[in-house]
Amino acid sequence: MHEAWKKLDLEGEGLQTLNLRYSRMMRRPERAYALMALFPLGLHRWYLKEPMGALAYPLLCALTPWLWLRFGSLSAAVSALPLLALLAFDMTWVRRRSVALNKALRLRQFMRPGAAAPPPGYRGRYVDDSLEDYLKLKSGERAGHQPVESNSNEGEPPAMGQTPPSFNEQEAMLQELARTNKGRRKSN
Repeated sequence: MHEAWKKLDLEGEGLQTLNLRYSRMMRRPERAYALMALFPLGLHRWYLKEPMGALAYPLLCALTPWLWLRFGSLSAAVSALPLLALLAFDMTWVRRRSVALNKALRLRQFMRPGAAAPPPGYRGRYVDDSLEDYLKLKSGERAGHQPVESNSNEGEPPAMGQTPPSFNEQEAMLQELARTNKGRRKSN
């Protein structure tokens, strides 16, 4: 979406406003992967609203040099293994977490109190209890184009339910109207 459209706020409660608000608030995995470059700070976990994991990264990163200074390089290498395992897990976890967050955000956007009510006559999904009613309703409907009745008069405009006049017919009607209006103007 173009940046100008993202900044446009129509102050309404239509679908466009909901989508604009959602696109501003959604969590993008690409941004989380970019923040993963600063993994010692746990910023990608903060971005994906996972505070426990975000705190684990700085603690594990601080623990590794402390163990190296206190007990040597072998214990530091052993303490770096959970950090590397957590980082490898996060490479696959980020996309799933962003999808889950965005789904919850979208649900909150559409189901929040005061959201637009469904259109009049909306009955929701049909369930099997009312299958007969549904079939009765649908059998009365006609799909596709409606056939033109052959008993229509040529000079009359089409009635409701009939097809509108073609472009050529409209042009002919306009020329006839212009011709009759010229005659009226000259007589006045």
